Amino acid sequence: MSKIVGGTGDMIDAKPADYKDNLYLAVNGAWQEKAEIPADKSRTGGFMDLDEGVEKTLMKDFHEFANNENEINDDLMLQAVKLYRLANNVDHLSKFHQQPILKDIQRISDLETLQDLSDNLAQLSKDGFALPIDIGIEADMKDTAKNVVYVQGAGLILPDKSYYDEKNESGKKLLAKYAEVAGRLLSMIGYKLDNAKDIVEKALAFDKSLVPIVKSSEEWADYTKVYNPMKFSEFITKSDSLDLKSLVVDLINDTPDQVIIEEPRYLKNLNQLVNEDTFENIKAWIMVKFITGNASILDEEFRQTIGEYRLALSGAKELQNRTKYAYNFAAGIFSQVIGTYYGKKYFGEKAKEDVRSMVKKMISIYEQRLSQNTWLSEDTKKKAIVKLDKIVIKVGYPDKIDDIYSKFEINENDSLYDNVSRIKKIITQDALDQYHKPVDRTKWLMPGHMVNACYDPSRNDITFPAAILQAPFYSLKQTSSENFGGIGAVIAHEISHAFDNNGAQFDEYGNMNDWWTKEDYAKFKQLTQKMIDEFDGIPYAGSKVNGTLVVSENVADVGGLRCALEAAKQENDFDVKKFFINWARVWRNKSTKQLTEMFLSIDVHSPAPLRANVMAQNMDEFYDAFDVTEKDGMWLDPDKRVNIW
Repeated sequence: MSKIVGGTGDMIDAKPADYKDNLYLAVNGAWQEKAEIPADKSRTGGFMDLDEGVEKTLMKDFHEFANNENEINDDLMLQAVKLYRLANNVDHLSKFHQQPILKDIQRISDLETLQDLSDNLAQLSKDGFALPIDIGIEADMKDTAKNVVYVQGAGLILPDKSYYDEKNESGKKLLAKYAEVAGRLLSMIGYKLDNAKDIVEKALAFDKSLVPIVKSSEEWADYTKVYNPMKFSEFITKSDSLDLKSLVVDLINDTPDQVIIEEPRYLKNLNQLVNEDTFENIKAWIMVKFITGNASILDEEFRQTIGEYRLALSGAKELQNRTKYAYNFAAGIFSQVIGTYYGKKYFGEKAKEDVRSMVKKMISIYEQRLSQNTWLSEDTKKKAIVKLDKIVIKVGYPDKIDDIYSKFEINENDSLYDNVSRIKKIITQDALDQYHKPVDRTKWLMPGHMVNACYDPSRNDITFPAAILQAPFYSLKQTSSENFGGIGAVIAHEISHAFDNNGAQFDEYGNMNDWWTKEDYAKFKQLTQKMIDEFDGIPYAGSKVNGTLVVSENVADVGGLRCALEAAKQENDFDVKKFFINWARVWRNKSTKQLTEMFLSIDVHSPAPLRANVMAQNMDEFYDAFDVTEKDGMWLDPDKRVNIW
């Protein structure tokens, strides 16, 4: 019997195939052969094509605003356009060259002892320097009405610790490229070559010391494991050389009773990482992380230099041109302002209501499915339905823009670096100030112009930005089955996150709370393990899928597709083939080798072609629709098919 998970055929060297052998290639094979990744991108396809369309639309608007061809009636949008204009003014920025960053580099250079670092820790943290220990403010996972202090360790230079494996040739090449670029950046701000090389070597030595201690992407994917409360009185004893008490008290202007440790292993090894012997390496690491992190906001020469490393990492052939960079930079800083502008102008209130009603329909379908569930007890079913009913729906764009944007003022006579430094400090201070405020449940995690969607377990809310609500996901020109195979599956996917391996541990208010019976949770764990096993080790692009890393998204995919199919069946024009074909179409994707490798290491989502194929393989309706038999590549034995929700 055939048991090929993912279908037959090479997804990377794509050739058109039959639906029975490879759904993804049958739908997208011809496109895959012809599709070309834009030179300044690392991938192309469904999500990315929409993103590019939004980018073109907004860039045109920004160009007209910047050249006074269109009037700006909103002060926040005016500030965003000023930032765009400044970031695009190459001649103006070149006059400043390296000058703006020198005062901050000098601050690192002036740290002569470990005591100096300890004394300046809080201020350096406020001013955006990478440090061996990081403090953040987030909702308490067990009481999401209040904000608490979270403690995290330092991040690696490369995307994941797997890149540092002795057998990982890509990692070695990337680290060598990073070292070369960092050395050049240091020489560009005035360091002699030998001195620059020495600083980079020390920085890489500290980075290397982090590798065995920091969490892997797979560990980070187990979301609830970041919640490790510790009494503040105990936490402040964990470093012999850093004044952890002053760090926290100075940052939040208060003394907390406890802090949440995200990486217990890191804290346990903090003295090994940070001591008199490692101080010079830490100092070099702070400097190198700072210059590489801020080079692109100096001038075009610096942007091009750090860009060499970023191209090596992503596999893109060239950097975005300056105008596109300026737009994306402004859109990043003023994300909610621009997202709301986009939503109001190109999406509107009527579409907002249409999609909201679609979400409500998917929730009602989900409720039916939970009621009919055969492996849950009545008690757990009732609690699951309560959680479902309490999901907060956010569609299109927020009703109100966050107050913080009113504090961003752009001075076009100043350098880009100084403008951005001021804004970053405002953002950091605002984040720290949240400690003294209740959690704001109205906040949006995504802006309206982003082509994406998300579920937030700590708020029990789902967000669908305006930009994703386009073909092939959603269109009035598509049949209802196509729309359910697109946006319907996306909506139900996000709802399913409330009941994935992470979301299932949170109640209707977003609190981490054990609301399952022991027997039901044991069954759920068995089913999620089956999902891990289904994907684990699938060959892809010369590597293999890590089933544990991607399990939460796969649980959401299979639950979402099943729910969307049930919704599609209720329509008069239901067409099962069109449903599955559009499901495969939205996942069309072509990526560079480098990006594919990175995503296999760090991304909690499975590769797009496998999402298209394996989820279809789990659905009995797919086999009936396309007459798939045991002889065909898409056949998966019934006992191997995974269905949870």
